[in-house]
Amino acid sequence: MRTRTLLTNLDRWAFGRIAAREWPGAQRVLPRLTRGADHGLLWFGVAAGAAALGGRPARRAALRGVASLAVASATVNTLGKRSVRRSRPLLDAVPVMRRLGRQPFTSSFPSGHAASAAAFVTGVAFENKWWGLALAPLAASVAFSRVYTGVHYPGDVLAGAALGVGAAFAVRGLAPTRAQLAPPARPRAEAPALPGGQGLFVVANAGSGQRSGPRPDRAAEVHGVLPHAEVVVCGDPDSPPLDKALEEAAEQARSQGGALGVLGGDGTVNAAASVAARHGLPLAVLPGGTLNHFAYDLGIETYADAAHAVESGEAVAVDLARFRAEPHQEGQYFLNTFSIGAYPELVRIRERWAHRIGAWPAGILAAWEVLRSAAPLSMEINGERRTVWLLFVGNCQYRGLGTAPVRRHDLADGVLDVRVVHGGRLARTRLLAAALLGTPRSSPVLGEARLPRLRISGLPNGTPLAYDGEVTTATGKLTLEKKNEALTVYRLLPT
Repeated sequence: MRTRTLLTNLDRWAFGRIAAREWPGAQRVLPRLTRGADHGLLWFGVAAGAAALGGRPARRAALRGVASLAVASATVNTLGKRSVRRSRPLLDAVPVMRRLGRQPFTSSFPSGHAASAAAFVTGVAFENKWWGLALAPLAASVAFSRVYTGVHYPGDVLAGAALGVGAAFAVRGLAPTRAQLAPPARPRAEAPALPGGQGLFVVANAGSGQRSGPRPDRAAEVHGVLPHAEVVVCGDPDSPPLDKALEEAAEQARSQGGALGVLGGDGTVNAAASVAARHGLPLAVLPGGTLNHFAYDLGIETYADAAHAVESGEAVAVDLARFRAEPHQEGQYFLNTFSIGAYPELVRIRERWAHRIGAWPAGILAAWEVLRSAAPLSMEINGERRTVWLLFVGNCQYRGLGTAPVRRHDLADGVLDVRVVHGGRLARTRLLAAALLGTPRSSPVLGEARLPRLRISGLPNGTPLAYDGEVTTATGKLTLEKKNEALTVYRLLPT
């Protein structure tokens, strides 16, 4: 009891000192800042700006920050303020010009504004410590503004901040960061360390990732992180075709004991992977496309990530998947996905809406739009005649909504991730209901399997199929199979 009384007296003394002191420039800023942070609006605005203007790492940091804020806010309002009933400070000592127009009426302990600010910034810092440090002064200002305007004691603010940090740790416990999710221990592979990119021959696709505006200088982008790399740019009218550029680069890399590099999207990376595997060369992937699925699943999100892996010689072996028309022995590799039917359209719709409404609602919207307009196909899958709307096959197991897989963690698990949306009576309704309930895997409309090999037959000649962003047509019987750990790629590994 004596300790509690001492802390209370100390809290009130500190509040009085802050109220009595002049803070140059604070009167113009802090009352507006504290109002802007009401209901977390300031932090939602920061998150929205990061998601709109930043890349995937910024969107991930914004999402973690908002999730941490939500947990902190819920904890403050449901437990904190109901457990400790504390009156707000008396405003007699606070200058009138500092006071808020509308005074809060809930318990003073703990500060919800401080909790939200600390939670958001800590969540962002877990994804990127420098972004967290950049936001820390803003969070501290919001927390201090609550004392400055007379609505909280300093102890309320400190308790709220501690609760916010705890909320961010709780979210990280439930949803680990990428740094926590170390890649699988197996299978490391031998690859040469190439300081500055010496011995790395990079083929850069000038057209990858472009939507509008002038094309970037791909050679300058590579030399910005790997100054000694040899770069060939293709995709322009006067440049060599992609396949020729890759073959020549691979031959040079092999003669010098180096590696093949590629800058582009998934289609370009697919072409480079086939060449690298054939020549027995390690592959360095610089994410220069629109979606960069393979690079991101490797953990390579920036050119700097790729450069660090190349210079340190960190690499892993990954699986390649292949489809071929029987009886031919040659086939086409795919690094990410193969699909027949409406799956490409489903992914296009989901990607268009995911950053606006979230992956789960976007998956539902995509499933509905595709199933509403798609026509089922009749085919034999491993000898069984089936009517399906779409067939998806992933190179290694994907995570995510059953009809719209999102990403992989293990790129050398030895399996094909097969997902089929069956036709039949009320199939559209049943699949949509399963998606709405969050249980698409339990729906009889959706079939899933993890297989080392898949055979498809009975398709009409000319049936479209897609792989790694490219489109071709099916002819005859198709066999899909794995080549386990067939490609060596540079990747950042845990220390």
